[in-house]
Amino acid sequence: MKRNSFNVLFFIKKAKLLKNGEASVCMHITVNGARVETNIRKSIDPSLWSQAKESARGKSRKSCDLNAYIENARIKLHQIFNELEEQRQPITARLLQEKFFGQDKEPEEVRTLINTIQEHNDQCRALVGKDYALITVRRYESCKRYLAELIKQKYGKEDLPLTEVNGELVRAFEFYLKTEKSCQQNTVIRYMKCLKKITNLALANEWITKDPFVGIKFHEKEVIREFLTMDELLTIYHKDFPLERIRIVRDIFIFAAFTGLAFIDVQQLAPEHIVEDVNGNLWIRKPR
Repeated sequence: MKRNSFNVLFFIKKAKLLKNGEASVCMHITVNGARVETNIRKSIDPSLWSQAKESARGKSRKSCDLNAYIENARIKLHQIFNELEEQRQPITARLLQEKFFGQDKEPEEVRTLINTIQEHNDQCRALVGKDYALITVRRYESCKRYLAELIKQKYGKEDLPLTEVNGELVRAFEFYLKTEKSCQQNTVIRYMKCLKKITNLALANEWITKDPFVGIKFHEKEVIREFLTMDELLTIYHKDFPLERIRIVRDIFIFAAFTGLAFIDVQQLAPEHIVEDVNGNLWIRKPR
């Protein structure tokens, strides 16, 4: 079997300098006379380049880094070439280039922001009544919907890779909630906490390496709640509404006001827990 010929050459492009006056460093890979050229995305001042040695002159950090890269690239390419020969596989310059840059590997599934939130929301919905309240799940679903709208508006995309989620997107989401959705400060913070939970999940699973919330802090505004007086409650209690639906809403409101139950607690009460006396008053029946 005829042995393959192999050579690698590094050179600079003097004819087309970069804006900073430096020249791009390129690499030629030649196998059996066929050659491919690759820009290695490094540059150097043309006056510091020695074509005879295929390396940079001087002891500056940039020259040393470039020379180390070139030396490591030669070693890696020779290793790839030798492995392919040992496996008796057909070798081409293009194949060496692809293996050197990892382009021959199957691309990994790109994890995206909206899909990740949807997976999280599906898990939360399955735990409603156990670990989560329905209203919490609905908030996460609203957060996902608003983020999707923002991404469509700002980036013209349906979704974003998690690796592109950064501080700019976080701040844009805050601005979007305040301007487009007219959310007040405390409501904005609730949605931001939903997003932060997703980014913390991504950090824990090493889907991202940098926290996009670094340096971003939110402060809730203190809410001073005013309470209805007894006279105001009685006015609502005795008010006659023409629509049955409105009368039911009034009765539930009065019921919650006198019992101290939150609206969500009243909503979850089974019908058999509430009884009406002969005077039309609502009462909670004690469970047996």
